[in-house]
Amino acid sequence: DLGNHVRISSQLAWATLLLEGNHVRISGQDVERGTFSHRHAVVHDQKSLGDRYCALRNLGPGQAQFDACNSSLSEYGVLGFELGYALENPASLIMWEAQFGDFANTAQCMIDQFICCGEQKWLRQSGLVMLLPHGYEGQGPEHSSARLERFLQLCDDDEDVFPPELSQEVNRPDAIARHIQTANWQIVNVTTPANYFHVLRRQVWREFRKPMVVMSPKSLLRHRLVKSDIDDFAPGTRFRRLLPDTGEGVVSPEAVRKVVFCSGKVYFDLVNARESAGVDDVALVRVEQISPWPFDLVKQEIAKYPNASVTWCQEEPKNSGAWSYARPRLNTSARDVRPVEAAYAGRKPSASTATGFGSAHAKELEQFCKDAFA
Repeated sequence: DLGNHVRISSQLAWATLLLEGNHVRISGQDVERGTFSHRHAVVHDQKSLGDRYCALRNLGPGQAQFDACNSSLSEYGVLGFELGYALENPASLIMWEAQFGDFANTAQCMIDQFICCGEQKWLRQSGLVMLLPHGYEGQGPEHSSARLERFLQLCDDDEDVFPPELSQEVNRPDAIARHIQTANWQIVNVTTPANYFHVLRRQVWREFRKPMVVMSPKSLLRHRLVKSDIDDFAPGTRFRRLLPDTGEGVVSPEAVRKVVFCSGKVYFDLVNARESAGVDDVALVRVEQISPWPFDLVKQEIAKYPNASVTWCQEEPKNSGAWSYARPRLNTSARDVRPVEAAYAGRKPSASTATGFGSAHAKELEQFCKDAFA
């Protein structure tokens, strides 16, 4: 085991890129230590306040430059600077991390006018990565949602078209690359250290550049179930767009009555709820790359469970999150398998991204987990 910390995998990805000669830069509020103390990129000596040490700058001879730059609460200006930096440094990994994903609100103009559409407007590719801490932890409406639905609304893929490049052999690397290359950007919500490691590295090592939005985890940074075998980092491994149900404790695929697709932290809430309720005939599938949608893998999962209904479960309110994006794409993915009308399990529509009361948060979570297995 590498361990149960997603935080380790990001710095491992950075270190390997640096040793391979690729510049790595991250900016944003508190990025030296990470908002959730999930990173120790720069260590300060408390007795000698001027002394600082950065391990990622001392990996070995010939390594590339690493920069971690704490910035002010000026998201619009800082994100614009990092976009320009990424455009001028295409062989580098350039990241901007919001203190909380919600804070991307004040940079929305940069996102709408430049990042999501820059290639279509000006034929300029950018590999800029936006790390937006996202996840419902009962911390209230200003510290829960990175507004996933806004980013998905800006995606230019067609919900009614099963991409021809994905219609042949499943998981062909060249087909996956073509699928992403035709999109305007990528939206991911990763739940394993290995996937986080690979998704950062592929930003640099493929032959084209696309912006990427990472709904980076909060509670998953130290979650006991979030771990990867060291073999998942070995040569020949890569980012997995979808993670099937492990099948542990679940009946045979033919006996499964419902397959629940989800993305992000809510998967672990559902795993706990399934165990507590003693449910063994519902499969849980994680969509790690939400956009471009993994039509081929979703189709494969629906075909695997021939007698199962299909549900999308999310922790965000119904008018938020990925539901509006995922619903038609689930149906399109299943089109050549059997007719499917995806159902919804999650919070009710809400003008606020989240409740401000811990007890209400817990009650909502309990209810929609019950709905997912009903």
